[in-house]
Amino acid sequence: MGKHTFINICKIPLLLIFLYMFICSLDILSSAFQLAGGKVAGDIFKDNAVLSNPVAGLVVGILVTVLVQSSSTSTSIVVSLVSSGLLDVGSAIPIIMGSNIGTSVTNTIVALMQAGEREEFKRAFAGATVHDCFNWLSVLVLLPLEAITGVMRLTSEALVDSFNIVTGEDGPELLKVITEPLTKRIIQLDRSVIVGIATGQEVLRNKSLIKVWCHAHITIQENVSFVPSENSTAQTTSLHMNAKKCTHLFVETGLSDLAVGLILLASSLLVLCTCLLLLVKLLNSLLQGPVAKTIQKIINTDFPFPFGWLTGYLAILVGAGMTFVVQSSSVFTSAITPLIGIGVISIERAYPLTLGSNIGTTTTAILAALASPGDKLAAAFQVALCHFIFNVLGILLWYPVPFSRLPIRMARFLGEQTAKYRWFAVLYLILCFLLLPSIVFALSMAGWQILVGICVPCVTVLLCIVVVNKLQSQKPHLLPWWLQTWDHLPLWMHSLKPMDNIITRVTLCCRETRNNDQSRTSPEDLPQLTEYEAEKNFVPLAHNGPALIYGYETETGAVFDTLNGKSSKL
Repeated sequence: MGKHTFINICKIPLLLIFLYMFICSLDILSSAFQLAGGKVAGDIFKDNAVLSNPVAGLVVGILVTVLVQSSSTSTSIVVSLVSSGLLDVGSAIPIIMGSNIGTSVTNTIVALMQAGEREEFKRAFAGATVHDCFNWLSVLVLLPLEAITGVMRLTSEALVDSFNIVTGEDGPELLKVITEPLTKRIIQLDRSVIVGIATGQEVLRNKSLIKVWCHAHITIQENVSFVPSENSTAQTTSLHMNAKKCTHLFVETGLSDLAVGLILLASSLLVLCTCLLLLVKLLNSLLQGPVAKTIQKIINTDFPFPFGWLTGYLAILVGAGMTFVVQSSSVFTSAITPLIGIGVISIERAYPLTLGSNIGTTTTAILAALASPGDKLAAAFQVALCHFIFNVLGILLWYPVPFSRLPIRMARFLGEQTAKYRWFAVLYLILCFLLLPSIVFALSMAGWQILVGICVPCVTVLLCIVVVNKLQSQKPHLLPWWLQTWDHLPLWMHSLKPMDNIITRVTLCCRETRNNDQSRTSPEDLPQLTEYEAEKNFVPLAHNGPALIYGYETETGAVFDTLNGKSSKL
């Protein structure tokens, strides 16, 4: 018993080290995306005629945040555009909504790292996508409302006018104090280049995002010198700039920003995956038996009646406070994703924690806005307030009434699909964060008539299908006989099984091709075995039976003989 306790205590420092490396890798991942796509993001923001279209602005916010993996970077670009007069607050609000959606891709990527265990993957993916579902549902309701009434713009404008705002100190950066000693040794970026490109400063286009000079100080020195010809003294002023060269790994690299970005992207993903797997293994070993049950009971149990409804709101406050401490909603939601996967935190408890995280990241943005220079203060504060109001209105829509908590049910459905078909998770990422926004962007640029003419029927049909599915599962007698089941339709119209069969066959064909390539290897290339070694390798095969078959069954029901390449149906 004492030895077991000692081992568990020794695991705690390892857990903290892996968590630290996990958070640092998220920071490096964001820098890698900015190096690879930061200038493209700046170019996207340049076309202000496009951004005046609310739907196009929403899609731009999604794509740019996915590109740079940082909602704070995209928000800072928006603040600069608004304060410089290139963009009005009304056009900035859809971009802020899009950045709210784009920032949730990080924890969805983190959930993919738990794909090895089916049940863990199901819970982790559901816990990660509940954030996506909340953001998408909020946008579907609040974007049309804002376009028609301007409620967020008017409310934020009234709040800004009512406050006597003065420029303050920088907001606290509690987590960066811990992580920057490591991340600054690896890479440092000059994010003003992205903002400059977005605001039309073409001179910055050829400048690298990699920071070379750090800690630049300008000192003013006044000198008094004697002038013999005039028999008097003269006062002169001189400016001295002291700059210290940065000390990170890529300070003197000859590589391009894209090459450095790809190197950091690959290395940070490797560290991220490794740390996440080790974190999950350690957590599984620590949270076993009575310990796990106790923690689950504490986290997931509601307050006694009649105060049970307060538990969720306390979780919202906890999520907001934790996000305020770590200064990033992506870090907080990514950190709780593995805990959801191993079952420590239920999705019902993860949902209010995520909502609180959305609030916490906006309070950080408000503090950062208050530290802006005087000429940018009002614009920065109003944009940050719009972000805050959007998340508060979203919580009021999708949390107070249990029936309205649609994101939980949607996330559960997505988790069940990924448990059946693991490729669905990758399809979801591509569809929701790249393909669908790009299609909507193209339609919005063609004109609002075309956008409405295509999107409204599609959304209507989708809602009808959802309603019919609900009635089929609960009250089928209310439906006509031909709607009580979808079995009369082709299978591909109501099941992912046909697509799964195609993907399975393609995977097996690739595997069979690889095996055939290996079998074509000439005998001279193979290592020569002694007679004893050959007999030793043959004995286990003979023991398994005369058929000499190592078969495995796929979901299509086929058993493949890996020795002769034949297949047969069971």
